[in-house]
Amino acid sequence: MDDAAERMPVDAREAELLRGELAIGAAGIGTFDWDLVSGRLDWDDRLIEMFGYDPGTFSSTITGFNDRLHPDDLDRVAADLRAAIDTGVDFASVYRVVLPSGDTRWVSARGRRLCDADGRPVRLLGAAYDITSQRDSEQAVGRVLETMPAGFYSLDRQWRFTHLNASAERVLLRSRDDLLGRVIWEEFPATVGSEFEDSYRRAVVTGRPVTFPAYYPPPLDGWYEVNAWPTPDGLSVYFLDVTDRHHDQQQAEAARARQALQAAVTEQLTGTMQADHAVALLARLVVPELADFCIVTLVDDTFTPDSRRGVRDVGWWHRDEAARPLLDAYGQVRISSLRDQAFVFRALRSGQPVVVERDATAAIRAVLVEGPAQDLITELAPGSFVALPLRGRGRTVGLLSLFNGPDRGGAGPLDLASATEVAARAGLALDNARLYRQQRDLAVHLQRSFLTAPPEPDHSEIVVRYLPATASAAVGGDWYDAFMQPDGATVLVIGDVAGHDTAAAAAMGQLRSMLRGIAASDDSVTPAGVLRRVDRALAQLDLRTMATAVVARLEQDLEERGRGVTRLRWSNAGHLPPLVIDADGHVAPIPEWRAEMLLGVDEDTSRTDTVTVLERGATVLLYTDGLVERRDSDLDTGIERLRAAVAELAHLPLRELCDAVVHRLVDGHPDDDVALVAIRLHRQDRPRPAEAGPRRLPDPVPDEP
Repeated sequence: MDDAAERMPVDAREAELLRGELAIGAAGIGTFDWDLVSGRLDWDDRLIEMFGYDPGTFSSTITGFNDRLHPDDLDRVAADLRAAIDTGVDFASVYRVVLPSGDTRWVSARGRRLCDADGRPVRLLGAAYDITSQRDSEQAVGRVLETMPAGFYSLDRQWRFTHLNASAERVLLRSRDDLLGRVIWEEFPATVGSEFEDSYRRAVVTGRPVTFPAYYPPPLDGWYEVNAWPTPDGLSVYFLDVTDRHHDQQQAEAARARQALQAAVTEQLTGTMQADHAVALLARLVVPELADFCIVTLVDDTFTPDSRRGVRDVGWWHRDEAARPLLDAYGQVRISSLRDQAFVFRALRSGQPVVVERDATAAIRAVLVEGPAQDLITELAPGSFVALPLRGRGRTVGLLSLFNGPDRGGAGPLDLASATEVAARAGLALDNARLYRQQRDLAVHLQRSFLTAPPEPDHSEIVVRYLPATASAAVGGDWYDAFMQPDGATVLVIGDVAGHDTAAAAAMGQLRSMLRGIAASDDSVTPAGVLRRVDRALAQLDLRTMATAVVARLEQDLEERGRGVTRLRWSNAGHLPPLVIDADGHVAPIPEWRAEMLLGVDEDTSRTDTVTVLERGATVLLYTDGLVERRDSDLDTGIERLRAAVAELAHLPLRELCDAVVHRLVDGHPDDDVALVAIRLHRQDRPRPAEAGPRRLPDPVPDEP
């Protein structure tokens, strides 16, 4: 074409047609024109080639088209064509073409009918293009989705299902035919307002993927782990059924909770020998893990199967704070309101659990006498009830009553097994505490039987105190003594046998009696001499006992009496030194002292006496280490603490002084046994003070020393 031809003007419509042809050619699109009146079907060269024809073999009829259609698609495509011709809807169809070679191609076609002036369809114009490569890719993706073990579905922007794989059909219990084209909120109404809807809408609005776990109620009744990501066409959702895993996690968490509960119960019950108090707090541990509310009952040694004596509710707890006042009121009146056939007494008498799985409120009301208890249990409204005996060494020592509301249902096998274990531990702890109390009471009584009341010599006041350890499982060997020698001298003794058991208490009794006999029978022997004889006696009798002790003797002759003084002669076998308070209340410096060898170590040990002169009005205090020793400080610090307390309290009468010192230093809860003996030397030129009590002397002792 020459330059002049290229510059010739071109018709605008022709140019538009040319551009269309170029675009269609570039896109590989073929066109068709079907004359509905004559039946002639004209294809362009590209469409003829697409169907495996050439211009000489294509018959230009609908039959030529149908001959190339895949048999499985023929009826569907024919229906689509008929619908387009009859109704005027656009023809749109995807179908397969089988070539003479046997190869299959996928074709996407669209068309539109044309009508004459009378509205009769006369032509169907359209286009088609080969989508085989695209379809192969989609089929590959589809095959992947179909073989995925997880569920997959896609939603369009109107929240309609556009695709589901086989796993999704299985998990959702619905087929593709049921769901494709349907709106998810209508087909699965439980998603509305749930984590599903909130997350899906958030993903579409923000354009960001979301991941979340969620539960869908029956009929699916499952837990799912969901991943959803937005696409240009809507939302793609990938999900896994994790119901079994969730249940396993729940069981594992429940097992951990049960183990933690058992550990807490064990710690509470074994951390103290005051098991009654610990068991009373048990209700707070088992609620809400094992029940909605709980009552703990104890029985004492007076309980018998044919009576209700000795039965008492000692603790209760409710998971609902608002219901706790009701439970408190019920716990106060329950036992007294129970009839003889009540479940509580049935469990206590048989030693076997009693279980009420349903309608517990009515069942419990029936075994209560008419009154407040019936009204209170009605308000508490338990749906189920379990009474578990607390058993220890063949006897029932209490009861654990567990109540659940109707919503929670009856106790399951795991809860019941855990509660039974709790009850067993509590029962054993209670029985251990009972045996401990019996053993301790026996030992304390044995020990106290050795600690006799002191004498009341002329113008002297003696006060003794003994306090057993509260945290120890057995008594110790602490002792005190106060007695008079034949010449009228007063002897004070404080001692501590090594050990903390009944053997130590028994050894203490032997040693105390031995020392008392030696000192009381011979007034010529000094404190050091008494300790020497005790060493020899222990060796001779082969008593393998070691102990600390202080023996102090208060001596006075007529000249000293006239001067108003008294001698304190004492000897120390490994014990703490005496404490002296002057008449003016000043705590005197502790005299030079030396803690010599313990008793029972060496029969040839040298013993010495120390002598201190005291003015009348002075006070002497002997004590064991339980008064001053602490886990967090040494003995020297404890003695200084005692000196400070005595200095502040010295003005008190002797009995009040001793009580106040014990209270201030141990506050009724000593870590070790505490023994204390104190003597106050009242002035002899005045009448005996009333607080000193009556003058009591053994018959052989002279009125005047």
